[in-house]
Amino acid sequence: MKNSIYIVAVILFSVLSCKTPQSGFSKTDRAVADKNDTIRIANDELEYEVIIIDPGFNTWLNTVALPRGFYSQSYLESKNQFYISEWNNRVLQPQRYNPNLYEMTISYDSNINYGYEVNYLIYNYMIYFQNTYKQKLYGHVPPR
Repeated sequence: MKNSIYIVAVILFSVLSCKTPQSGFSKTDRAVADKNDTIRIANDELEYEVIIIDPGFNTWLNTVALPRGFYSQSYLESKNQFYISEWNNRVLQPQRYNPNLYEMTISYDSNINYGYEVNYLIYNYMIYFQNTYKQKLYGHVPPR
């Protein structure tokens, strides 16, 4: 079974795990964007993929986000841990936070090396999400 991270429509984001990846993405990785604003990264070797579907994110990623390589992988992982922790706290409080924005918890294990591309996309999605939906998950949010 394929391990997956999904961000669907207006924020449906989950990791379904059956097998733990042992390393980051290799040269068999591929990123695909289609006209429906879907981004998919897959590594068939690790049986792992990330799918992000949110209107406007692909355009934002290609025009506003800082380029790949600007941040280190450790920086992205650190930020993602904080963002995802707060995200999961909000999912568990639907009476306080909009359940249409925070639909599902995110299973992000800091002991797994998801690789640069996965962390880059999650980080940038979190920035996009916070700016687009006027949310503040953690610390300073770049105004991009």
